Amino acid sequence: MTEAADEAPARRLTVFLVDDHAMFRAGVRAELGAHVDVVGEASTVTEAVSRIAAALPDVVLLDVHMPDGGGRAVLDAMRRTHPQVKFLALSVSDAAEDVIGLIRAGARGYVTKTISPDELAAAIRRVADGDAVFSPRLAGFVLDAFASRPDVPIADPELDQLTNREREVLRLLARGYAYKEIAKELYISIKTVETHVSNVLRKLQMSNRYELSRWAADRRLV
Repeated sequence: MTEAADEAPARRLTVFLVDDHAMFRAGVRAELGAHVDVVGEASTVTEAVSRIAAALPDVVLLDVHMPDGGGRAVLDAMRRTHPQVKFLALSVSDAAEDVIGLIRAGARGYVTKTISPDELAAAIRRVADGDAVFSPRLAGFVLDAFASRPDVPIADPELDQLTNREREVLRLLARGYAYKEIAKELYISIKTVETHVSNVLRKLQMSNRYELSRWAADRRLV
């Protein structure tokens, strides 16, 4: 038997579609049918979260803007419970804030709906393999974000799960402020400071302020 005959055919990838336009989903399903297995679809954030969790596809094609929260809401809900699922944003929007927002939330790429079926299939394969994929013009937005704020990671699931107030408390705590000083600085009660610190410890799965300080310093939050 020849070496070529011994090679198994490439496994077909599984893909899930999230878009609030039924006709667009139908078109994508038809165009991708020769390349991948479309294992499900959803038109709302709630549907997407439950159905993606059940299907566990290789890649989710995710629209950015939907009436009930959009792609960012789906990413925020899924990355805490199913971080292995990879997301590729597919949108009509080419606005910089949409691109950066979705990438910071955890998407592995962002392409516009002008992409051809063959290019989309190739992008899905690359995302499934762990690469990052962008439409050519959109890649510049990500590079600019790195250039203007090189100390900020594009996606940091641990940091992003903290509220703005929790980040403020964490930053002051890492600088060595006592609870009383943090309360005075932020115009909140000491009890509220204690609650925020407790929430941060729980979310980051740490046991004391010294671990938090090191964690914050590693991310240059101090």
